[in-house]
Amino acid sequence: MTADPDAPGDKQLEIIRGLRGVIHAFYLDKEILSELEKEEAKVRAMGNIEVDNQGFKQALGRDSVICIVKDPRFRPPPEPTVILVSGEGNIIGEEVFPFTASKYTSRDDVVWLSDGFVLFPTVQASGGEQFVMPPVSFPELNESNGCKNVISCSPAPTSDLMIKKHYGLVDNPKLASVLVAFDRM
Repeated sequence: MTADPDAPGDKQLEIIRGLRGVIHAFYLDKEILSELEKEEAKVRAMGNIEVDNQGFKQALGRDSVICIVKDPRFRPPPEPTVILVSGEGNIIGEEVFPFTASKYTSRDDVVWLSDGFVLFPTVQASGGEQFVMPPVSFPELNESNGCKNVISCSPAPTSDLMIKKHYGLVDNPKLASVLVAFDRM
């Protein structure tokens, strides 16, 4: 039997629960983290391109991992959550947000793959490309509230579904998960 995801929590959990757009926030237990680790290792993008969820891998090394189930009112991430990297390590594409789109709209050296992703066709790439999901900052948790080494990341859609099933939450396509990991001070 899993714990109630809406049970009262500690200071960090209550800070996150107070953020706009947060529907649920709860700590992930070791059982689900182990299952998610296996799932994240299998994730591939369109065209069978490898996905390296570096943010998730780093989260596993932290003292605590909180899962946020959020709706569209939740703030956007402060930096890209997905980048496309060549086999040589060059960034050949990255996620774009409405608040960062202006730095690309007048450029003629980018290709818009979608409204939210640009490619840099002039960057050298000779195969072995992969999507990298880097750790992303999460400024709401910091030293002032007992946290250090704070990162956030997005789990793969299949991992998101696993979390919801594990905790008995309804799978609603308008809701998404974000993981926030930190070490306690």
